Amino acid sequence: MANPTADWERVGDKFYRKTQLYTAVFDQDLELENYIVTGCSYGGAVALYRDESQLHTFRGSQASKSGIDIYSCAGKLIRRLNWDKGSIKGLGWSDDEQLLVVTADGTVRCYDLQGDFSQFSLGNGSEEYGVVACRFYGSGFVALLSNNHLIAVTRYGEPRPKLLAIPPDGEVHSWTIIPPAYTLSRSVEVLLSIGETIHVVDAQESEDRFLDIGPFTHISVSPNGRFVAIYTGTGKAYVITSDFQNRLSEHSSKSKITPKDLQWCGNDAVVIAWEDEVHIIGPSNAAAKYFYDGRVHLIADHDGVRLITNNVCDFLQKVPEVTDEVFRFGTESPASILLDAVEQLEMQSPKADDNIQLIRPNLVEAVDTCVKAAGHEFSIHWQKQLLKAASFGKSVLDIYNSDDFVDMCETLRVLNAVRFYEIGLPISYEQYLRLTPEKLIRRLINRQEYLLAIRISTYLRLPTDRIYVHWASQKVRVGAEDEDTICRLIVDKLAGKRGISFEEIARAAYDEGRGRLATELLNHEPRAGKQVPLLLSMEEDEIALDKAIESGDSDLTLFVLLHLKKKLPLASFFRVINTRLVATALIESSAQADDAELLKDLYYQDDRRVDGANVFVREALKQPDSRTAMDKLALAAKLLSDSKDHAFEVQVLKEATALLRMQEAFDRDLTESFTGLSVNDTMYKLIKLGYASRAKKIQSEFKVPEKTAWWIRLRALVSKRDWNELEEWSKTRRSPIGWEPFFTLILSAGNPKLASTFIPKAASTLATGMSIEMYEKCGMRVKAAEEAVKIKDVEALERLRSAAGVGSVEAREIERIGSAIKK
Repeated sequence: MANPTADWERVGDKFYRKTQLYTAVFDQDLELENYIVTGCSYGGAVALYRDESQLHTFRGSQASKSGIDIYSCAGKLIRRLNWDKGSIKGLGWSDDEQLLVVTADGTVRCYDLQGDFSQFSLGNGSEEYGVVACRFYGSGFVALLSNNHLIAVTRYGEPRPKLLAIPPDGEVHSWTIIPPAYTLSRSVEVLLSIGETIHVVDAQESEDRFLDIGPFTHISVSPNGRFVAIYTGTGKAYVITSDFQNRLSEHSSKSKITPKDLQWCGNDAVVIAWEDEVHIIGPSNAAAKYFYDGRVHLIADHDGVRLITNNVCDFLQKVPEVTDEVFRFGTESPASILLDAVEQLEMQSPKADDNIQLIRPNLVEAVDTCVKAAGHEFSIHWQKQLLKAASFGKSVLDIYNSDDFVDMCETLRVLNAVRFYEIGLPISYEQYLRLTPEKLIRRLINRQEYLLAIRISTYLRLPTDRIYVHWASQKVRVGAEDEDTICRLIVDKLAGKRGISFEEIARAAYDEGRGRLATELLNHEPRAGKQVPLLLSMEEDEIALDKAIESGDSDLTLFVLLHLKKKLPLASFFRVINTRLVATALIESSAQADDAELLKDLYYQDDRRVDGANVFVREALKQPDSRTAMDKLALAAKLLSDSKDHAFEVQVLKEATALLRMQEAFDRDLTESFTGLSVNDTMYKLIKLGYASRAKKIQSEFKVPEKTAWWIRLRALVSKRDWNELEEWSKTRRSPIGWEPFFTLILSAGNPKLASTFIPKAASTLATGMSIEMYEKCGMRVKAAEEAVKIKDVEALERLRSAAGVGSVEAREIERIGSAIKK
């Protein structure tokens, strides 16, 4: 096996290595030099679009049709997107592997790997001035217009194009962006090379950095946002800090030809590419060169650069420290000695034990280093050797936590599987940690590599439901079988799988125009909350209503009912709910609060006359105007008038109307308001105001019982303190309510003298001794004593005498009266 350091190149005090990932990537007839090539991060897909500014060989009308081809890094065609929407001015990728295509008129399309897309417009003058170029980052991009204005989009899910601060006029020689994650303002910053200087533009201002070494043909920002590499027309490359305060290095390429591209290789070196020549520039003017047979395209990633030609796909990166520690020539690190020990062991040499004893104090460190170095290797041979060394080392140790070793074995198995040329995802270990296994599986799903995605998910103990749902969604989109066969195939495949959303699969079927298949699939969705919205969008309204009712979720059922009410004519709506008692009850309950008209229509449709009349009565009670209230009551009476069973209710409504009419007259003639009062309250108020004759008329009109009328008059006269009227009234021989109420109410109103006049009149109906208490309440102890004498109540006399006070005139009088009992 070749020495792993064979492809290492020293750049200053660091080593860089170029790993060949794939060969024979593209067809030799592709003429890659005539294409714009852009790649997604984390070893993602590569998009090719024919450069409109380049002349190319004519290969017939079919071949000349414009399109965007999406390949894996191994050259496998994933998708071809036909393009006829105008000149493309921006082609880039998001972190979740969506392809962004920006046209000259500001139209933006976001494609996934299935070819589906969403679209929005940049606005802000992009149609008028036109887009010149775009720069992309993980979650957004910036577009440069022909008038030097800049439009930023920060989120593809909810695009809100925003105009940045206005930069100065002048030709933009080159430009780049610093993503929001690496700026102090947390806003995207744009670096524009105008004239001999660079202007930094953000959302608030455009600031001149006052450089004098421009103009610059290339500008690139390091992945961590801390450094900026610039290349001048004179062939010099500079690295400065992103705040433009310090110049860190200077390099002269001595080339009079402008390079094709300039990118960062990690955060420590800059890669400059001409047609077939690549320079890697490190600190202190250190450099290394690589040569190729054809045009090289650079695709920058977080920890390196992919170099793509027709023939090869290479990955250029700084040699990781642990790899350098293990393999560097002349090193005597514990990890290097442990690797040599396992090679000696394979040759059955006793030197293996000597090596182990040599590094025994540092054996744990050596094992850990070998494990980490294995993760950074692309060669399966060296992965195995390093893991064997780690395994040999930890077998000698008495105590060692093998979790990291086991995790690395799992990780390498996953990485090797996705790096295989048929998959073409050459992700490095560092990229894998940044991307996460979940997102890697999502990329496999988008490539329709379902079997591998399921195997990796199962191996890493991750959920597989998204994989099955995506597979089924694709099946209903492109499956050539009949709908029954597809449905049966999907249901059989997904039977017993946890977390499966048949609603999502059904939606895909509906979007594809397979409505019946969508309905069949929805029958297997256990969650009504997922079924119902899709059924409504499919216009399967009655099925949606039945599903909602079956679920027992009243909120969901009400949601469906309100949707149907907006959509259907009222008569059709009532026909739908009439046979569904739960639906009718919910509509009735909902309408009680805020839709009286719907309630009346519902009751009329169901011939529920009493309920309909009650609605009118409730409305009448809320009316401030008596005339409107009378109209409402009349309508209620009309509803009930056709049935003999409701004669009483009709009579009551007529009486209520008559009362309102009389109250309207009172309101007009008198100073007080009577509308809304009951019959009793109306009489009470009239008597209190001194209109007894009108109260009599009310009594007669509404046949108020005599007892009720006496009670009303008594309360009213006591309330207005009309003692004279009450005194006159006391001369009446008979009272239908008795005389005790007179005593009680008048006494409570503060007139004990008048109250006492009713005690003799009430005597015949009082219990023995009650008259004593009543006189006592009026403060008439002598009269109370006389009553006590009549019933010979000695205890009461003693109590009265004590209450009057010993020796008082009242006490002597009580004693005199009480002497009659002693005799």
